[in-house]
Amino acid sequence: MAELTRISAPDGVAPATAYTHVVMGTGRFVAVSGQLALDEDGKLVGEGDPAAQARQVFENLRRCLASAGATFDDVVKLTFFVTDMAFMPAVRAARDEHMSAGRLPAASAVQVAALVGPEFLMEIEAFALLPE
Repeated sequence: MAELTRISAPDGVAPATAYTHVVMGTGRFVAVSGQLALDEDGKLVGEGDPAAQARQVFENLRRCLASAGATFDDVVKLTFFVTDMAFMPAVRAARDEHMSAGRLPAASAVQVAALVGPEFLMEIEAFALLPE
């Protein structure tokens, strides 16, 4: 795991509660493409169910990170794309199953008009940093 520094309350910025404003470190950069709620056979998991989709997306992220030798502890940034901000509690619950409150990455949440298909409620990408 790379040595990461987290700054949740930079001078003059309101403290972050569900993310960290700044995460920095040195090492090998890992970018994980946005993940959808697809199982290993490419079938949708959790049609119409944001909690089930969020759990599958985070499982896919975990597997992608592992393929690069990384874990959620190495993640420095998450970007959440949701078709409805009402899905964010489900996304945060799934995130919290994989990440400790004291090691949250920087994050952005964006509501989008559509994803690659109408059955998808969210897509989440991750950036991680590994030791050199």
